[in-house]
Amino acid sequence: MMAAPSIKEVAQRAGVSVGTVSNFLNRPWIVAPTTRQRIQDSISTLGFVRNEAARHLRAGHSRTVGLVVLDVANPFFTDVAEGAESLAYEHDTVVMLCNSKTDPVREGHHLDQLEQQRVMGILITPCDSADPRLLALTARGTPVVLVDRAADGGHCSVSVDDKLGGRLAGNHLIETGHQRIAFIGGPLTMQQVKDRLAGMTATVEKAGDVELQTHEVDVMGVVEGRAAGERIAQLPKRSRPTAAFCANDLLALGFLQAMAVAGLRVPQDMAIVGYDDIDFAAAAAVPLSSVRQPAELLGRTAMELLQEEVAAAELHRHRQVIFQPDLVIRESSSRP
Repeated sequence: MMAAPSIKEVAQRAGVSVGTVSNFLNRPWIVAPTTRQRIQDSISTLGFVRNEAARHLRAGHSRTVGLVVLDVANPFFTDVAEGAESLAYEHDTVVMLCNSKTDPVREGHHLDQLEQQRVMGILITPCDSADPRLLALTARGTPVVLVDRAADGGHCSVSVDDKLGGRLAGNHLIETGHQRIAFIGGPLTMQQVKDRLAGMTATVEKAGDVELQTHEVDVMGVVEGRAAGERIAQLPKRSRPTAAFCANDLLALGFLQAMAVAGLRVPQDMAIVGYDDIDFAAAAAVPLSSVRQPAELLGRTAMELLQEEVAAAELHRHRQVIFQPDLVIRESSSRP
């Protein structure tokens, strides 16, 4: 196998010093235009590729940003990643996507690996935002920005007012005449789920004559939504909810499938509202009402906060950005 061309060979071919080639690679603006062109021609002819790992080792960090999400199969996080990557590209930065699968042990493994890789920073939707490892990372020099999760001041964060989202869903279902509502989501220790349930609970308590049933799931996916729907469909009609608020759209889509199998009509027998407003929501067999989160904007804003923190270093002051959700009403919860 032929050895890769070295920086010394590039310098010899271009007729310049090794230091000039190094300046071209790291501070091109200080190299004269004609010299830059000679070096670029030499690099192209020789097929030189600089050793990024060695450069990162010298600099102490890389141009890579870690993005740790709860469920890479959820299109919501795909949109978050799209927003983060779009800004990273503009700043000549690469995003490394990691999937925790809502598993704290797996999440910890990813955090360890990213720190060992000397990433520029980490964007994360954590299993537990109070995890001391997150503050420890920051203390050791790796900036951390929480995504879709509010921080208490120890980090920058971008989030959505999930309590408001729960209230929006609750008000809509109560206004359309429902007095027995099911909440499907979990685990209930997850902050987003707790906040969405809290918003719905506050709305139900204010109404006074509405019953709220909570059905906890371990994972917020289509399979779990379908299983919850099957259990609820088997309840006697007099006690069965007439509406369901699902903590994300994947649960809602599975719940919708269960209603079809059970012969229950949506929305006549069961109204359904999801959360996130992923693309599949509008394309469902019965178009799904959903509380919309600005997923791409969350990712892009998180990357912007990270770039600010890296640039400002010790002068940086953490910011918490909170977006407002919107309720998108479609056929799954329209008035029968």
